[in-house]
Amino acid sequence: MTADGAQPSPVDGPVVAVVGGGQLARMLHQAAIALAVPLRLLAEQPDASAAQVLRDPLVGDHRDLHRLRDVARGSAVLTFDHEHVPTEHLRTLVAEGVVCRPGPDALVHAQDKAVMRQRLTATGVPVPRWRLVGTVVELADFAHSVGGGPVMVKTVRGGYDGKGVRAIDVSVEATADLLAGGPLLAEELVDFRRELAALVVRSPSGQAASYPVVASVQRGGVCREVVAPAPALDPDLAVQAQRIALDVARDLDVTGVLAVELFETRDGRVLVNELAMRPHNTGHWTIDGAATSQFENHLRAVLDLPLGSTRARAPWTVMVNILGGDPDGSGARLYDGYRHVFAHDPGVRVHLYGKQVRQGRKVGHVTVCGDDLDAVRERARYAAAHFTGTASTGTAFTGTASTGTVSP
Repeated sequence: MTADGAQPSPVDGPVVAVVGGGQLARMLHQAAIALAVPLRLLAEQPDASAAQVLRDPLVGDHRDLHRLRDVARGSAVLTFDHEHVPTEHLRTLVAEGVVCRPGPDALVHAQDKAVMRQRLTATGVPVPRWRLVGTVVELADFAHSVGGGPVMVKTVRGGYDGKGVRAIDVSVEATADLLAGGPLLAEELVDFRRELAALVVRSPSGQAASYPVVASVQRGGVCREVVAPAPALDPDLAVQAQRIALDVARDLDVTGVLAVELFETRDGRVLVNELAMRPHNTGHWTIDGAATSQFENHLRAVLDLPLGSTRARAPWTVMVNILGGDPDGSGARLYDGYRHVFAHDPGVRVHLYGKQVRQGRKVGHVTVCGDDLDAVRERARYAAAHFTGTASTGTAFTGTASTGTVSP
């Protein structure tokens, strides 16, 4: 019995502080429950996705150093639902003795696209041709250097889910207004076959593990679908993608999950597009489709516990995001989709985030595992379409509801 008369915890696990109350923190909490690891949350709003399921969340702005100190107080480690905490605040916390994983010197490469491109280029990681531009002349010169066609321009900080990213044709579009907010990262417009993601996890002691490389479908900068493993991916290219991710994790001293988003070019190369140092949308399939989910492995890593197996549990897993916005404006509850989807296909796994439905917002995802890729993909798409109110106009589910072979 403790001094205040309370019974001690039978596990007495270290407290993990989490900044950000989104769905990533919510799913991290699910993994923490099984490990009996207590989480302390700093959420943006009292009704944020993770705040709905975590006890006594703190509410505050992630840009408020005092609130960051509050959530870190008494915790073993501080980790993140997103990368938007100011770098200088994290460095202050580290100087005060807070253990941040990933640390600010690593995380800045996921916060600042220019810093990321400079570091990856210096270490020989294959990336698109790029340049930091601050004037119209510099942007025009870069466009000319990559063939004179359209180029991608990205805000250096703060962009996500397609925000702050735009393709422009410098020869016909006015660009002065784009540069009014400061320098931009300009990149060549890559001729790619598809987008891939290599997800790895690394602990402070240096243990690292890699999940199968996946293919993602992006529309409007938003991830719509993930297939694990990436179909028809050359084995040598898959190994190269995993090696790049593992090397980046080591070189940047990343602790926790690192997602490396890549372009598979039409001439058989992979180029690094983005980095994320947290559990990632392209890894949601691991909750149902891998021996150890990305969320459990992230917790294991930040606590420096031995990592779990990243082995896939079925030949194919497809994850499809549920995006808010039903076309007829009826505003039907997402919950109302359960009866039909579960009756239609008992093998579908549904994950809803407790978020208010808004057009295009990620409000959940579905996952299906099995032996036949076409059937698995069709089932996942149908289930997601039913929740979004588009099943009647989308692909009708005509296959069997068999879940295929899933190993324990």
